Amino acid sequence: MLLAKLTLLLVAQTAPLTTRELAVEMARIAPDPGLAARVRAWVNEKGRREGALRQDGLLAAWILESPGANTVQVVDALGAKPIALRRLPGSDLHVATAELPSGTAMRWRFLADEKPVGEYRQLEAYPVHPDMVPNPNAPKGTVTQQPKWKSQVFAGTERDWWVYVPAQYRREEPAAVMVFQDGQWARNYIPVAFDNLIAKGEMPVTVAIFLAPGTRADGGSNRSFEYDTLSDQYARFLLDEILPAVEKTTPLRQDPASRAIAGNSSGGICAFTVAWQRPDQFGKVMSWIGSFVNLARGATMREGGHNYPALIRALDKKPIRVFLQDGANDLDNPYGNWWLANLQMDRALAYKGYDYKFVPGNGFHSDAHGRAILPDALRWLWRN
Repeated sequence: MLLAKLTLLLVAQTAPLTTRELAVEMARIAPDPGLAARVRAWVNEKGRREGALRQDGLLAAWILESPGANTVQVVDALGAKPIALRRLPGSDLHVATAELPSGTAMRWRFLADEKPVGEYRQLEAYPVHPDMVPNPNAPKGTVTQQPKWKSQVFAGTERDWWVYVPAQYRREEPAAVMVFQDGQWARNYIPVAFDNLIAKGEMPVTVAIFLAPGTRADGGSNRSFEYDTLSDQYARFLLDEILPAVEKTTPLRQDPASRAIAGNSSGGICAFTVAWQRPDQFGKVMSWIGSFVNLARGATMREGGHNYPALIRALDKKPIRVFLQDGANDLDNPYGNWWLANLQMDRALAYKGYDYKFVPGNGFHSDAHGRAILPDALRWLWRN
């Protein structure tokens, strides 16, 4: 029995540390004497010297190795109360853990003996949505990388792209489809949500297409030209090139209610532009931190996406369903204020009576909030 207990203790002390385990230790009056060694194994030297943040949902842990410092704090430029770190016995490691309220946004930095350490950094905290966790009982779809695509609409470009096919897909029953901009990132987390929601019947059997922005022959990114321009170019790219290529092997539904498009930042305005230009083909839009600002200034210096609220108000309502998300601490620069731009979109869509939903938060220009609410956004978008 004693040997078994010693073995368990040894395993616990040598296993990789987790944020949750660190919080448990820091709640003790006297943390385990071996905790400093485990923290050093968990955070490399550069991370310890510059200061590290580890997160697990709403739980955050700050670590700083500061020889000789008497006090170490985390301070927040947005006004939250400073968080004091504790020195681990027998070391120069200072640690603090905190369970943060959902939706917390911090622009934080370390102070060691009241002197700044490093630059301000951003933190957003949300609970992990259960439908963003792989479910062993949900059939798993497959994500397949496709050969590089050389576009005709965006001549001289090529791009990586991937196609997700759910396990429930049957060729004799064409599926719904959802296109994601910046697919090189979206492909890493979207399939889990699709697997779970399709298995529960909370969204239809849906193929996902993940498209990276084009790369030009000179090696430069074509992203802003493709995503921020207010024209039918990206819709033509999808309808004339990508969708026909997918349908050679994977038949898709043709009705606009079965076609959705999504993206964040410039990818978000791109998604809206596609549905705005071709509501007969795409009936659903999901935009996170959408760049409805003047990035595509054009020859007139005012041709960008900041025009959409006025266009929505002035033109006939289009048969599209729109989901928007943004945070109050989003970008503010010469191209515009992203938060105010999304508020304008919210008010314009409401004024015109669109079927839409806007989920505001406190976050920055990141996909953290969008990912936290992704399953609920998908349920709303695909309802009925």
